[in-house]
Order: sequence, then C-alpha cells, then structure tokens
Amino acid sequence: MGWINFEYYAFAALLLWGVGSVSLYLKTDKQGIGVRVPALFSAAGLAVLMLFILLLWLKIDRPPMRTLGETRLWYSFLLPAIGLVSFLRWRYKWLLAYSLLMGGLFLLINILHPETYDKSLMPALQSVWFIPHVIVYMFAYALLAASSLVALKAVYQDYRGKRWNTLPNLADNFVYLGFSFLTMGLLFGALWAKEAWGHYWTWDPKETWAFITWTAYLIYIHYRYKHQHRHKQAMWILLIAFGLLMVCWFGVNYLPSAQNSVHTYTS
Repeated sequence: MGWINFEYYAFAALLLWGVGSVSLYLKTDKQGIGVRVPALFSAAGLAVLMLFILLLWLKIDRPPMRTLGETRLWYSFLLPAIGLVSFLRWRYKWLLAYSLLMGGLFLLINILHPETYDKSLMPALQSVWFIPHVIVYMFAYALLAASSLVALKAVYQDYRGKRWNTLPNLADNFVYLGFSFLTMGLLFGALWAKEAWGHYWTWDPKETWAFITWTAYLIYIHYRYKHQHRHKQAMWILLIAFGLLMVCWFGVNYLPSAQNSVHTYTS
C-alpha cells in the first residue's frame, strides 16, 4: 500500500465529496436532511482520505510530511474538515462547498503529479520537532485558507452591493485560530533549527517568507482591532496575506535565492 494505490482512495473521496456538495443544495421537506446528508458524505470522504494517510504512514515507515505532494495530501484533508466543522456550527453551505472543492483540487493535483517513490528522511528531519512543526503549520494553512474563502465571499458580496453580514467576524475567528498555530509553527521550527543546525534563526529564504507571512496576518489583526468597521480594506489585506502564504508554502522553492536553502528537502 503506497502512492501507487492513491488514485483509488482519491477518487472515492472525490465521489463522496461530490455527492455531499450536490446534496447541500437539494431542496427537501424533511427537517434535518439538508444537514445530515451532506455532513455524512463529507465525513465519509474525510474518513477515506485519513485511512490512506495512515496506511501510507505505515508503509513508508515515516510521517508523510516531507514532500510537496505529501503536504498537499494533508491540506486536502484539513481544509474540508474545517469546512465541515464550520458547516455543522454555522450552517454555511457555501463554505463547506468551497472547502470540498479546494480539497478535491489538491487531490487532483496529486493524481496528475503522482509520487510513486518513497523518500527516506534526511538526518536533519529525524527530530522530535518534525511532526509537531509540520502538523501545526498545515493546520494553520488550512484555517487561513478558510479565512481567505470567507474574505473572497465578502468582497464578492460587497461588489454586488450587498450589506456586510457576519462574514468579517467569521474571517476573524479563522485568522485568530490560524495565527496562533502559525506562531506555534515558527516557535517549533526555531527549536528544531537549533537542534539540527545549531541556530534558532538564520534568515534562510523559507524562514524569511514564513516571517513575512506571519507579519502580514499580524497586520490584519491589528487593522481589525483599530478599524473594526472598515471591512472592505480588511478583507483585501486578508487576501494579500494569503497570497504571501502561498509564496511561503511552495512559491519560494522557485526563487533563485532558495537554491541553497536548507529547506530544499520539501521539493
């Protein structure tokens, strides 16, 4: 069991999520069906994907968190999971639908660019900080992606001339939680770097962009605190911050300055 079996699990998850997305907008007279059915199919797709992650972990005898394909796998799981929890809590159909769509998109990317090989961990990655550092970062990325979906929806509603509703507050909740995990990721990374290379911080290109991303979300938090009623500007700051996050995640790997980065093992 490994990446060679990924397509079966991915297509099963995509099918379940597809049914769940369609059922979100089916009209029914039975009370509760509009919530239980999409939640059930979404959760079933998540269960299939988590089963693959666990089996892959056992197969390669290491956490599947090293390559970009493996991080996309976690992103495909975490973003729909956040969308499902949000749907059960606030009944935002569109957020669950977008989350499933984005999760499915990352699954399709992995299908089109399969990783049918297993990379062993280099000595620097054989650290107690490896799993917590990557996990909290991926959870932060998923939460901040959800906040960006909310911001995009809010900007679209403003463009259509609709009044601001609870969307900015929902974006705030996602950002506050995501920022806390982002901060923990930086701290765990610094402790890991001290153990592996003898320095907490070296201004490596990946570290620099991680700090830029962290600063961008801190700017958003401060802006929201000082200007609580300027929703439009805040939502644009949030979208720009997510663009910086994307550069930090995989865009930095294509920069000339990153060729000698100690983080090139993620490629």
